[in-house]
Amino acid sequence: MYITAHKCLIVVLHALVVIARQDRRNVLFIIADDLRTSLGCYGDVTVKSPNIDQLASKSHVFLNAFAQQAVCAPSRTSMLTSRRPDTTRLYDFKSYWRVHSGNYTTLPQYFKSQGYATMSVGKVFHPGIASNHTDDYPYSWSIPAYHPASFRFEKEKVCKGEDGHLHANLLCAVNVTEQPGGTLPDMESVDEAVRLLKTRTTDDNPFFLAVGFHKPHIPFRIPQEYLHLYPIEQMNLAPDPDVPKGLPPVAYNPWTDIRKRDDVHKLNISFPYGPIPKDFQLRVRQHYYAAVSYMDAQVGRLLSALDALAQSTIVVFTSDHGWSLGEHGEWAKYSNFDVATRVPLIFYVPEPPASYSGLTESTFPFLDVFSQSEFIFKTAKVVENVVELVAVFPTVCHLAGLKAPAPCPEVSFQEQLCTEGKNLAHEFKPKKQKNNEAVSFSQYPRPADTPQEDSDLPDLKDIKVMGYSLRTCDYRFSLWLGFDPKSYQLVCRMTDPLSYAVDICHYRQFGKVNVSDVHAGELYMLADDPGEDENVYRDYEQHSMTMRKMKNMPPTASVQMRMKLQLLYLTAGMKMSGRKAR
Repeated sequence: MYITAHKCLIVVLHALVVIARQDRRNVLFIIADDLRTSLGCYGDVTVKSPNIDQLASKSHVFLNAFAQQAVCAPSRTSMLTSRRPDTTRLYDFKSYWRVHSGNYTTLPQYFKSQGYATMSVGKVFHPGIASNHTDDYPYSWSIPAYHPASFRFEKEKVCKGEDGHLHANLLCAVNVTEQPGGTLPDMESVDEAVRLLKTRTTDDNPFFLAVGFHKPHIPFRIPQEYLHLYPIEQMNLAPDPDVPKGLPPVAYNPWTDIRKRDDVHKLNISFPYGPIPKDFQLRVRQHYYAAVSYMDAQVGRLLSALDALAQSTIVVFTSDHGWSLGEHGEWAKYSNFDVATRVPLIFYVPEPPASYSGLTESTFPFLDVFSQSEFIFKTAKVVENVVELVAVFPTVCHLAGLKAPAPCPEVSFQEQLCTEGKNLAHEFKPKKQKNNEAVSFSQYPRPADTPQEDSDLPDLKDIKVMGYSLRTCDYRFSLWLGFDPKSYQLVCRMTDPLSYAVDICHYRQFGKVNVSDVHAGELYMLADDPGEDENVYRDYEQHSMTMRKMKNMPPTASVQMRMKLQLLYLTAGMKMSGRKAR
């Protein structure tokens, strides 16, 4: 009798907590590092990702979400400020946007201003200069950001090689008990995040908790048992391992960071196009997938700790960008291809409290990938429309019940709070028609027209070409345009970091890209070429009136608007020449 009454009391108390929180939803913001859409819920038949698939099964899943630049610091800064890289003016890792560009309000900063307790665990902002060596504290966070102590060993010689010695390898499956501290960064991060969640169960104030996982970023320092999920004899090579036909050299990513790892360096691969030996390619793919499953298990640990909070907490899951696994002869990110820019984007929105039926089941019970053999993803809440990560900021605000920032004006350097993305909440409507006109823009800088040692990540001062890429449901269209880094010199300083104010920045000039200086172009017909393996830009470049039309456009027209119109002209040329264009 007492036990039954006690259970009823728990149910009642839980329902009261849910009702108290219903008007101000919490946010659990989860971001992975270098995670492409290699998840079961995105149709990957090789990967084992039961916990993320379970989240997706109860969520809205965006199948075609794209990052604005396929490298960590620029992408994270863009998403968290809802500004494109051309506005943050961060293309490398070596500047802090509040000083370098503008005092832009971030997503957690906005929630903090609305009375939320904001907390950061792991890699959310890119650490270092890009976030002022503080993860943008105290602007964005109520308490200092947490970083796992074991992360300091990520680039050290902690990987046991075939010779029995320790190396700084790419492939780094380890016995966790033998690692410094007997743990790994993502494990530590979940421990801290779970601790923070427990402190919120008795606090009526809403929270915004961001948890950034380090995997599947290289090195693949993961528990060795996860390799057993992917026997090497069952692994396959990328279906399109060759450099695309007609690919301009400026577009190629020579994966310099991979080459620097001890085990890859000793392979003596020729620069820039020399292929990795096939047996090693299989091992890289095996380790990447194992890293995804390891990260999925940590996500499962985190989600299962939500418990009662799940009924009042929005969960967002995404990644900063993708990662090439041998497609196009490339590895890592650093390009404008789908495999580098496409990311998972999942929104869990709790049902109204009235639907609560007791504590009989956890919303997200932990799923052990080693004890279950099959996981089936089923949901009708999938969205096919092309969307962008700059849309995350206004969407999360709307879902939490806060007013979303207003759209930014064409030039928004002096606007602290606005968005260059679109609120995606309207996409959640069932049976919404596919929008064939939706577009996403990405970009990537290069130091030269041919692959260089620093092509993957050039410093701002060395950027000579900027590749802008427009993605629709039917096409990927890219232009590589002349770029003048000197136009980005600013007179700007922050007198007091704790005053929440930045001195007015004076820009020497606004012009940054020479739209008439076209170094190269790419056009991929996704209906016939979903892997983006044949560049047909030259087939239609001469048959269109594009360049003449472009030159006649007013100088204030944005690169995005110019490219939209150019794609219309190009596809019109296709139809005129008789090629099928969907």
